[in-house]
Amino acid sequence: MATVSELKATARSRAGKGAARAERRSGRVPAVIYGDSKPPVAISLDLKELTLRIHAGRFLTTVQELDVDGTKHRVLPRDFQVDPVRDFPIHVDFLRLGVGARIRVRIPVHVFGAEQSPGVKRGGAVNLVTHAVELEVPADSIPNSIDVDVSSLEINHSKHLSDVTLPANARLIGKADQTLVTIVPPSGYAEEIKAAADAAAAAASAAAAAAAAPPAPTGAPGADKK
Repeated sequence: MATVSELKATARSRAGKGAARAERRSGRVPAVIYGDSKPPVAISLDLKELTLRIHAGRFLTTVQELDVDGTKHRVLPRDFQVDPVRDFPIHVDFLRLGVGARIRVRIPVHVFGAEQSPGVKRGGAVNLVTHAVELEVPADSIPNSIDVDVSSLEINHSKHLSDVTLPANARLIGKADQTLVTIVPPSGYAEEIKAAADAAAAAASAAAAAAAAPPAPTGAPGADKK
């Protein structure tokens, strides 16, 4: 079951930019609840509480039970805007969830096993290529993350989405062959590989030349004559 977080809100009697600015001046954030074939509801939330929820992480994948002046709304945050200068939330959109609702969500990719990776032990670094995967899932079964085990990866090797088992009842939105994570080589790795290859080639060439040379004489001419 999805984690449900409770959040208090207040209905807004007025909409528009002027009303939204007034809410922000009073320390509140304007928001709207929409979806499930019902009329939208204009609300506002406490700025401090909302900021804490956003900074706690997984805000856009956590089902919220909004208490709007005593009326409960089961919703999922779909988007929020922040002030471009001061970086605090200035508006939130909430999607109302009906019974049996399926939703599209972006699930973060979580990497584990890096300490055991032979590529990392040789100086490579984990490069997270895809940070989130878009899935369609039941609203009551939103996964926390897509977990990728890199414990067996060598340098220049990767894990793709097709290598990972998706959560039950999830449908992928996008391509299954997308690269999730790769082990990138350390600085100077290419030069080391080239130097090793050159040394191996030189050794092989020297061995071949030695094998092709005629055998050295074993004694002086006529030493066996009487």
